[in-house]
Order: sequence, then C-alpha cells, then structure tokens
Amino acid sequence: MDWPTIFSIANLSAMLAWVALIFGPRREIMFTILREGAVGLLCLFYAVLLIYLMAIAPQPGGEGSDFTTIEGVRAIFATDIGLTLGWIHYLAFDLFVGLWVARNADEIALSRIVQAPILLATFLFGPFGLLIHLIVRRIHGARKTA
Repeated sequence: MDWPTIFSIANLSAMLAWVALIFGPRREIMFTILREGAVGLLCLFYAVLLIYLMAIAPQPGGEGSDFTTIEGVRAIFATDIGLTLGWIHYLAFDLFVGLWVARNADEIALSRIVQAPILLATFLFGPFGLLIHLIVRRIHGARKTA
C-alpha cells in the first residue's frame, strides 16, 4: 500500500472537516455530517487498515512488537503503516472531541470568536485544546452566575 498517500488523504479529510466545524454554520445537520460522515469515515478507514494489518500485512515493528513497552510502541510507530494508523486514530478522536467542544460551547453561548482558537488548539494539540475548553467553560459559567 502507498502509506504516504493514505496518510495524506486522511489528513486532508480531517482538515476539511475542521475547517467546516470552525467556520461553517452550526446546525444539527452539520454536526451529523461531521460526526457520522467525517468521524465515521475516519473510523471506518482506520478499521479497514487495522484489519488489513492484522490479516495481510506484516506487523509494524516486526515480530513481537506490542503496546505494553515503550520499545514496542516505538517499533510500531517507526513504520509507515504504524504511523499512518496512529495518525488516523488521533484524527478521528480529536475531531470527535472537537465536535463535543463546539456543541458544548454553543450550548453555553460561548462566542464563536472565543471558540475558534479553542477548536484550533484541539485540532493541533488534542487534549490541550480540550483542557482549554474545560477551563474557559468553568470561567464562563462562573461569570454567568455572578
């Protein structure tokens, strides 16, 4: 398989979904398309590649590589297939979290201008963006009750 091409397709797909999430209209149909379309397709893509890896392709990292040691994980991610699978995993989960952040931010009436950098941080840094949202949500809620 051409792993750089697969990596690029997944990456571009996720980036387009993030652009739609940050700048697009926030209607239920948009959330549905992004959740069931973009996230769903990334998950399906991941599952197909994982099944391919388990059934057909040689295991990344060679014989005996595993997720229980840092050496095993390093060996897996040192291969194109392991890196591509790991990246698609991150893309799918980060986009799913971004959808939750956007929906939650809309529910608490957080300005889209404030949401944009939080969503960008979630796209680029995953858990760090989520942490920012949780902190801003707490502060925003405290202001509303004061």
